[in-house]
Amino acid sequence: MKKKFSLIAMAGAALLLLTACGTTAVTSSSTNLWDQIVYGFAQVIRFLSFGGLTGVGIILFTIVIRAALLPLMNIQIKSSQRMQEIQPEIKKIQAKYPSKDMESRRLMNEEIQKLYAENKVNPYMGCLPLVVQMPVLWALYQALSRVDFLKHGTFLWFEIGAKDPTFILPILAAVFTFLSSYLMMKSAPERNAMTTSMTTSMTYIMPIFILIMGVNFAAGIALYWVISNAFQVFQTMLLANPYKIIAAREAKVQVEKDKIKAREKALKKARKK
Repeated sequence: MKKKFSLIAMAGAALLLLTACGTTAVTSSSTNLWDQIVYGFAQVIRFLSFGGLTGVGIILFTIVIRAALLPLMNIQIKSSQRMQEIQPEIKKIQAKYPSKDMESRRLMNEEIQKLYAENKVNPYMGCLPLVVQMPVLWALYQALSRVDFLKHGTFLWFEIGAKDPTFILPILAAVFTFLSSYLMMKSAPERNAMTTSMTTSMTYIMPIFILIMGVNFAAGIALYWVISNAFQVFQTMLLANPYKIIAAREAKVQVEKDKIKAREKALKKARKK
């Protein structure tokens, strides 16, 4: 799990390093590769801004990005589901090696990696969509802060390039972030201490982080988070509805119980004869 966070942190650091010097205005004449990408994003948003409404452009742009990532997100969801299903087996392996010495840790990790391979689970897959979205998010942020025709756009009650004065967008972004994490974690059949810690972090800390960032960032960024995480909630309910998963798991358990009862009943009848 620590490696996952390290991967995300490294990607974020690399992205910030790439864009650290980018503070000047971006125009069609900009020659820097990153500036050209930022300007390209701005042009796409302007093209999608029907009626000259930049907010509409950001909403449609976000939906396009999320739709493009849908195959990747579907792979991530399936990988997360398989990861959840093998948690009981991982717990057994961890109980098998209670010692903290290097050899026990090595043997435990080998068995866990073997379990991953047998079940076709990639523990890093959960990070990939987030890592892929980071350059998109930062390019959008730079487009809103460095491209003149986006900086001064307005939508509903807020200016795209300024902070939301009502805090409605940051609050909605935090709520949808919470719901997306909650729904993803709800169907987990069993959690060990590490998984529980990760669940708490993702479900409660991330929304707070998004709320703080949304309050301090341009309203256009908060709008992106609202639409992106609302899309994530819709996607989860469509592709990995936790309530359906739980119902199917409970039905499977009930079938097994019924089989055991039927077997016991048959044995009782056989003994009477």
